[in-house]
Amino acid sequence: MAGIGLALSGGGARGIAHLGVLQALDDLGIEINALSGTSSGAIVGAFYASGVAPRKVLEIIKNTKLLWFVRPAISKTGLLKVQKLQDLFSKHLPFRSFQELPKRLTINATDVKLGESKYFHEGDLIPAILASSCMPVIFDPIVIDSVAYIDGGILNNLPIEPLKSTCDTVVGSHCNPVDREFQIKNAKALLERTFLMAIRNNTLHRQQQCHVFIEPPALGKYIGSDFDKATEIYQIGYDYTLGRQDELLSLVNLK
Repeated sequence: MAGIGLALSGGGARGIAHLGVLQALDDLGIEINALSGTSSGAIVGAFYASGVAPRKVLEIIKNTKLLWFVRPAISKTGLLKVQKLQDLFSKHLPFRSFQELPKRLTINATDVKLGESKYFHEGDLIPAILASSCMPVIFDPIVIDSVAYIDGGILNNLPIEPLKSTCDTVVGSHCNPVDREFQIKNAKALLERTFLMAIRNNTLHRQQQCHVFIEPPALGKYIGSDFDKATEIYQIGYDYTLGRQDELLSLVNLK
């Protein structure tokens, strides 16, 4: 085992904060040797493991109308299809398989039939990203080798397990703080709050196993669809991580 591993949680638009975290780590000269990710964390992790700079990914997000890449699902299992996102990833990701990536990456999704987490670390990259990002009911499940998968965050929103076996230092980046000033404005807000509390619960024992756990409190005021606030979400991740500079730089001595 060697090096620093970084686990990236899911969180919709809040996951853009991971880009700020990664940019701050780069600016501090802290090398990440392996990554694992769920949902939006899987997307960010795939770009970073491919060698695409965090600021470049931010520009891609800002210049992309994400809603153009989803369409109604004619099925009983979801309201939207995410397959068109494949075009977006195919355009901007320089690699198509895990084995080609310059950095080690593991992507977590949920096997619907078995009710277990599935860790993808080899084979085709883009289907694994789509599977990990497939929020149940909202999106049609992604089928890989005849197996249906949904969002990895359902069972494990901070996948540190693959890193614990390959890295001697683990950093967790989690973008779902619970806003204690929350007000029930409508059913949609309540649904997202319920989902947030459920997935947060499965991270509690995992965050305690991280050498450093990064969760910017200021992200609590954002919701998963706030892609129009990408720049400020990114900046929150960046500033908060720089504020943990001394603690993070000490990791270099632990390698």
